[in-house]
Amino acid sequence: MNNEPILSVENLTVDFFSEAGTVHAVRGLSYDVKPGEALAIVGESGSGKSVSSLAIMGLLPGSAKVNGSITFDGQDMLSMNDQQLSKLRGSAFSMVFQDPLSALTPVYTVGDQIAEVIMIHRKVSKAEARKRAVELLDAVGIPNPSRRANAYPHEYSGGMRQRAMIAMAIANEPRLIIADEPTTALDVTIQAQVMELMKTAQEMTGAATILITHDLGVVAGFADRVLVMYAGKAVEYGPIKEVFDSPRMPYTVGLMASVPRVDANSSKEPLIPIKGNPPSLVNVPAGCPFAARCPIAEDKCGGDEPQLIPVTRGDRLDESHLAACHRSSYLAENRDIFPRPKIAEPSIRTPREEREPVLEISGLQRVFPVTKGALVKRRLGEVKAVDEIDLDIREGEALALVGESGCGKSTTLMEIMQLRSPQKGTIRITGKDTSTLTRKEKSRMRADVSIVFQDPMSSLDPRIPIGDILREPMKVQGYSEEKMRERVAWLMETVGLIPEQASRYPTEFSGGQRQRVGIARALACDPKLIVLDEPVSALDVSIQAGVINLLDDLKNRLGISYLFVSHDLSVVSHISDRIAVMYLGKIVEIGDTNSVFNDPQHPYTKALLSAVPVPDPARERTRKRLVLTGDLPSPDKIPTGCRFAGRCPVYRDILGPTEQRRCSGELPALAGMGADHAAACHFVDRAASLEVS
Repeated sequence: MNNEPILSVENLTVDFFSEAGTVHAVRGLSYDVKPGEALAIVGESGSGKSVSSLAIMGLLPGSAKVNGSITFDGQDMLSMNDQQLSKLRGSAFSMVFQDPLSALTPVYTVGDQIAEVIMIHRKVSKAEARKRAVELLDAVGIPNPSRRANAYPHEYSGGMRQRAMIAMAIANEPRLIIADEPTTALDVTIQAQVMELMKTAQEMTGAATILITHDLGVVAGFADRVLVMYAGKAVEYGPIKEVFDSPRMPYTVGLMASVPRVDANSSKEPLIPIKGNPPSLVNVPAGCPFAARCPIAEDKCGGDEPQLIPVTRGDRLDESHLAACHRSSYLAENRDIFPRPKIAEPSIRTPREEREPVLEISGLQRVFPVTKGALVKRRLGEVKAVDEIDLDIREGEALALVGESGCGKSTTLMEIMQLRSPQKGTIRITGKDTSTLTRKEKSRMRADVSIVFQDPMSSLDPRIPIGDILREPMKVQGYSEEKMRERVAWLMETVGLIPEQASRYPTEFSGGQRQRVGIARALACDPKLIVLDEPVSALDVSIQAGVINLLDDLKNRLGISYLFVSHDLSVVSHISDRIAVMYLGKIVEIGDTNSVFNDPQHPYTKALLSAVPVPDPARERTRKRLVLTGDLPSPDKIPTGCRFAGRCPVYRDILGPTEQRRCSGELPALAGMGADHAAACHFVDRAASLEVS
């Protein structure tokens, strides 16, 4: 590896002018990246991660005021105009954006868009560029690359679009690749594929890589060094092992403590959130900007802002590991500085089989027709989004429904929430069959079943104060004005908000606070069951920890049942009592959380668990992974036998022709593996030979 940096950022500042004042988005950021090196930049939303990367690319709006120095391969980037930068963008350095659907042009084929990048920077014919585009799609694992090159972005799955973005980024063999949250919106299996692909792309091109992410597990398995940002500044910077093993900034300690870990599912201890919110970047406080949230802050922290300096390690300075903290040496001996919160003990302790069922689903099916034509519609086929599933949830129990996008999780939720007769099967809520409910009974049952949505901002009316949002479901159920007033105050306190804040509007709250409001609204009418649709996926990890603790506490204290849908198995392992794994409309494994996580039986479950990143560099880089290839089959062309066979490593690598014919021709049924644990696999004994960790 060349010791000369390919990129040097020195004292970078980025300011934006707003009505409230000047927003100091980046404040004196400095770092180097060497050829072939992977640097991860982490921090909460608003810390300046993405703004600093856009400054490097020259993609900030003209209203941004950028100062400092950005040197790429000996060239001063800030002195270049847009025309000069355009010659380098996509050639010498490139970027993988967070949302590939909005980054790709919807009216051009994917192959044409990749070919365009090649033709802009190389003197090649359109045919040669097109050929190269197909080769790149093949290199990043797109099946049938010649055919898929003619497809449009909306015809690709999320994982395929991200792979196409990576193909575009490496098309001209750049020397620097910047990846801005490349796995945020992806399923855990696709995330594993993308990160493997990022490593391969780095090896293919020898490029330096800057990875911007909030996922410390991804950082642990990919980066060589890590830079932690807070309030627009770097607060810790060093080799990945040293920063993870011995963090010297309280903010870094807090980030790591707040991460739910899939390898600690049996402990079920409350997560450790970082209380409070980052400071306003319009009026950055004097002294350390983290002091107001820091459990070990002292008087000096409020006076002088600490600078990024080498940490002490024994009796020497470690020049490779820098931290901006007055109490850095204290952290060398004391890691547990954030108090672990307490949550209520479960109020229902009777065995599961003795509890009353809150939700019972039997043989539930939902089929969507595939039609063609505007005036005269012709039925071409059908999509079995949910295909005869059975499950039940008991009092005070949390059942997690997990699986990749398109497996039928959200459709299952919608079938439950509509309180109507399903196409096939039965849904019983608190013992009542939803197909027999009158309109009045459905209205009353809305009090027993409520929902918390994924995006707290879009699920709250921005024109209505929080207090009125909480009153709305109670008005429908006929609560008196006095009872609603008392209940609003109780709801606000129960979810950790101040009752006096009830007059505020949703825009005046942070993302975590808005999600707490969403939970309070779900609790308004004393429900028996709360449906949670990805309730923490839109939150920063530090805020996510507080919301998970809140949900756990409410379940234990109030005896509420949850149906929890998530693609984050680390979160699921922490909050759920039981887990149902779905694949193409079918449940392929179900059981109590510890059994499924500690002894998964179905190959798909094993692949899901092995794909979850662990925020431990030593363990993450030595784990035996079961990385799935390919994407989910098209839901309108479901295989006749086992639906997972086309991606199954047991089918592909272990079974003989006779056994393979059984898998491809016969649909396996759920079979018990012991107490409260069942899997749908013909060859569970053979799947046990798959080594994962």
